[in-house]
Amino acid sequence: MRVTTVPTLTLIRLCALQELRLSVRSRWTQIFALVFGGLSLAVAGSGYILSGGSGLQDFSRIAASLVEVVLLLVPLTALLFGVMAFTPDAGAAELLYSQPVPRPVILIGKLVGLGAALIASEAVGFGLAGLLVFSRTGADGLTSFLGVIAGAFILTIVFLSIAAALTAGATSTRRAHQMAIALVIWFVAVVLFDVAALGVASLLRSGTASRLLMVAAIVNPVDAVRTGTLLAVEGTTAFGAASLAFLRMTGGGAGAGLWLAGSLVSWVALALTAAVWRVRRADI
Repeated sequence: MRVTTVPTLTLIRLCALQELRLSVRSRWTQIFALVFGGLSLAVAGSGYILSGGSGLQDFSRIAASLVEVVLLLVPLTALLFGVMAFTPDAGAAELLYSQPVPRPVILIGKLVGLGAALIASEAVGFGLAGLLVFSRTGADGLTSFLGVIAGAFILTIVFLSIAAALTAGATSTRRAHQMAIALVIWFVAVVLFDVAALGVASLLRSGTASRLLMVAAIVNPVDAVRTGTLLAVEGTTAFGAASLAFLRMTGGGAGAGLWLAGSLVSWVALALTAAVWRVRRADI
C-alpha cells in the first residue's frame, strides 16, 4: 500500500483556512472589525468636526493620531483572541490533536488563519478611514498612513505569537487563567514597561539614562513599533533631540530600522519556539 505524504506547507494552509473560516464567522471578530472601523472613522473625521467641517486633515495627521489607537487596541485584541483560539474545549482539543498532523503544524496553521482574520478586520477599518481622508485631502502623506497600517499588522503577528507561547497545548479549563495572564502581559507591555524605564532612568546620569531609554524603545515590541512608526511619519523630528540621539546610536535611519525590525522578528521567533515546545510536550 502506497502512503502519500502531504507537504508541510499544504497542511499549514489547510489548517489556516479552517481557522480563518471559524474566525470570520466568529461574532467577536465581527465586533472587532466594527469597533476598529468606527474608531478609525472617528479619528479620521475628528479634524473636520473640530474645525466646523471645513478643516483639512491629510494622511500624515491622521497617521499620527491613529498610532496610539493602534498601540492600545491591537496588542490587547491579538492577545485575547489568541487565548480564545489556542485554548479549545477539552473534547475539541483531543479530536484536533489526534489527527495525523504534527502538532506544530496545527499550531502554526491556527496562528496564520487567526492572524489573517484580524489583519483583514484592521484593513477594513483603515480602508474606511483612508477613503474618507482621500475624498477630502487627496493622497498627500499616504506613505505615513501606510506605515501605521504596517505597524498594526506587525503588532498583530507579534502578540498572536506571544499568545500562542502562553497558551499552546492548553484547553478551555484554564482559559480564564490564561486570559488574566494575557491582560497582565498587555498592561506590562503597553503601560508599565515605559513607566518602569522612566523611573529607573530618573535615578541614573543623563547619558546612561538616555541609552537606557533608547534600548527600552528597541526591546519592547510596542515601543519598537511606536518608534518605527513615528520616525516614518514625522522623520527626525518625531522626538525632537531624542530622535537625533537615537539615530546616532543606531547608525542612522537604515540602522534604526534594522535594530527595530530585528527586535520584532526576535520576539516572533522566540515566542513561536516556545509555543512549539509547549504544544509538543502538552498532555492532551
